[in-house]
Amino acid sequence: MTLLTFLLWCLLLMFCWPLAVVALIFFPIVWLICLPFRLLFNLAEALLALIKTILFLPARLLGHKS
Repeated sequence: MTLLTFLLWCLLLMFCWPLAVVALIFFPIVWLICLPFRLLFNLAEALLALIKTILFLPARLLGHKS
């Protein structure tokens, strides 16, 4: 997938270099904007896994295999 992305970017650079330069400049900015949302998603996923573990604890103590 990475090689294909690189080849598509090179193709964009050949045909429309100003758009490729703008994409190259704005990609890190978009990545930084998305970073807090990815961290919140990971936090929510961890909290849901903790709640699931706490809810299934009595069944595991009674010997239920899942």
